[in-house]
Amino acid sequence: MVGPTLQETNTLVSLLSQGRYTKAATLAKMMTARFPQHGFGWKALGAALKQMGRAADALAPMQKAAALSPGDAEAYYNLGVTLKDLGRLEEAEAAYRRALQIDPNHAVAYNNLGVTLKELGRLGEAEASYRRALQLGPDDAVAHNNLGITLKELGRLGEAEASYRRALQLNPGNAETYNKLGAALKDLRRPEEAETSYRQALQINPDYAEAHSNLGVILHELGRLEEAETSYRRALQLNPDIADAHCNLGITLHDMGRLEDAKASCQRALQINPDYVEAHCNLGAILQHMGRLGEAEASYRHALEIEPDADMAHSNLLFCLLHNATADAETLFSEHLRFGEQFEAPLRTSWRQHSNSRKPERCLQVGFVSGDFRDHAVAYFIEPVLAHLACYPQLSLHAYYNHSMDDSITRRLRGYFAHWHSIAGLPDTALAEKICADNIDILIDLSGHTAKNRLLTFARKPAPVQASWMGYPGTTGLSAMDYYLTDRFFLPPGQFDSQFTEKIVRLPAGAPFLPSKDAPPVNALPALSNGYVTFGSFNRPSKLSRHVIALWSQLLRALPDSRMLLGAMPQDNKYDNLIEWFAQEGVARERLSFHPRCGMAAYLSLHQQVDICLDTFPYNGGTTTLHALWMGVPTLTLAGNTTAGRPGVTILSHADLEVFIARDAADFVQKGLFWVGNLAALSDIRAGLREHFAKSAMCQPAMIAAGVSCALRIMWQRWCAGLPAESFEVRQQDINNKIQGADK
Repeated sequence: MVGPTLQETNTLVSLLSQGRYTKAATLAKMMTARFPQHGFGWKALGAALKQMGRAADALAPMQKAAALSPGDAEAYYNLGVTLKDLGRLEEAEAAYRRALQIDPNHAVAYNNLGVTLKELGRLGEAEASYRRALQLGPDDAVAHNNLGITLKELGRLGEAEASYRRALQLNPGNAETYNKLGAALKDLRRPEEAETSYRQALQINPDYAEAHSNLGVILHELGRLEEAETSYRRALQLNPDIADAHCNLGITLHDMGRLEDAKASCQRALQINPDYVEAHCNLGAILQHMGRLGEAEASYRHALEIEPDADMAHSNLLFCLLHNATADAETLFSEHLRFGEQFEAPLRTSWRQHSNSRKPERCLQVGFVSGDFRDHAVAYFIEPVLAHLACYPQLSLHAYYNHSMDDSITRRLRGYFAHWHSIAGLPDTALAEKICADNIDILIDLSGHTAKNRLLTFARKPAPVQASWMGYPGTTGLSAMDYYLTDRFFLPPGQFDSQFTEKIVRLPAGAPFLPSKDAPPVNALPALSNGYVTFGSFNRPSKLSRHVIALWSQLLRALPDSRMLLGAMPQDNKYDNLIEWFAQEGVARERLSFHPRCGMAAYLSLHQQVDICLDTFPYNGGTTTLHALWMGVPTLTLAGNTTAGRPGVTILSHADLEVFIARDAADFVQKGLFWVGNLAALSDIRAGLREHFAKSAMCQPAMIAAGVSCALRIMWQRWCAGLPAESFEVRQQDINNKIQGADK
């Protein structure tokens, strides 16, 4: 067959190697016109057009070249590259496989086939293809890097790290590989090393926007919020359209108390990507924190329209609805059941038959699942109980910690557990398998529908007995959750059982209270020296709805000289909505005192300015009510008909302060007026409240731990006997026996 001369082909090759693609394309076109049945001209034309960024135009010449040269591996390889760039992945795979039939030692074709297979979601085949490429070319840094990417997606993080490090040995100047190594180290829960890796990427390429953004995530996890903000802003300076960076900046600003700025960042992320589910959820959380519950609910529902299986969006919505005064108990329960049907129902047929030894008195393997084993309210509630449970020889405690943060609280809590498992990033299926392999007998959820929960693991029923405790004032909505631990004040027998899928276990107290060592002394009642009463609230702004402000204002209007102190306010000093809501209710700005979030000692000291705290509804305060009691300040609460409205009743009942529990709005105002008219009695309560509360069940962690131990044994004995879960109360005699046994 007549074809181009050697000089003509060499000229074309030279032009391509010099990057003179336009000239090469012109000559190649002329060659195809002269020799239409010779593959080289088509091959050169396709290569030139591809290098000029004209992949669509290059495709036809590439196909022609391959058809005319069926034994040319490079022609099929080039065709595969072009098809891959055009998103025609199945055809690209076929082209690469044909190239490898012709030349089984074409290492780069194996590498590119791996990339194509990965994009097709066939990760196992992609791994095999990369490994074959590395057999042929062990020093190919690109193949090592690509293998690392695939191994990370397969969840084999240690192997991914090794691949990235080998790639960096071969090519230490590759910023992208350092960036990917940082991501693997982050998922391996080695944040300090991840930070180092991201910084190495930025040393090589200071303008690497993605690495700046990823560094921000790590700095946030490490609690260095100002540095995280700087990293995100640098990323966005380099590339203003990184939706992830805007969204994550919003999270950081939220945690810094700059809510308006946080809202703007999430809204910008959604301008860039309107279907960004996480940004909708984060915007919802910010709006909820601002007390704009209707808008928050809309954000969560928008997220669910985009991704109906977004379980955290469902949980966020449920938590938001608990704060909504218009959501009645039936609606709330129905919404929680919907979560169970959405996420648990498809899994029930695959629930395993548990093979745990059915010996009713043996040592129990008890797992606690939480993302809050850190500086968080749940940690402070659970620690006093763990300190006692850890000493029970018939219990072996396992922690399943679902957060990457490792602070001083985390390190202290670790000492109470016989086994500590870091599970952040572990898929629910894998976590369920691990819990089963660990032979857990009773698995306890400490989150409910709050952040970092692992309810989709519980929905897989990995343990024979499962219970929810402490972290959430309501049902999980899961039939896989057998029990809910609380006390008789929070859920009086028979009154709230219908609002739970779980059976109710009543302890002496649902959770203990550990007073802060930073608590200052209780001072005299401020009203006696001020000549007016100061009401207070330290609840987060998300609980301060229009309904709450309206009721408080009735009391404030009835006492024109009274004042209102509001703590735990955003750091950005932006609370115009609250001021406006009070103004609309006839309470002037001059009567309001706002205080931003602060350290524990300063926060507790603010109570020395307060005579009576006012509770929120329908979601009561919890920790804030306890701290107020310790500072001698009772809280006036409105008993709710949903579980979120029960913490105030519970705490005040334990403190024998039922006289501060109102039945309805009118009773709330009447009781407030009564106490303002009886300051001497209020002063007496203040003076003796700390000592009196210290004697309550809530301040007796040994008693609560004994109650928990008894409850766990009863649950286990029922399972061993093949009996279903049922509600029960731990008797005082059982607790006394347990405490006496522990003291021997």
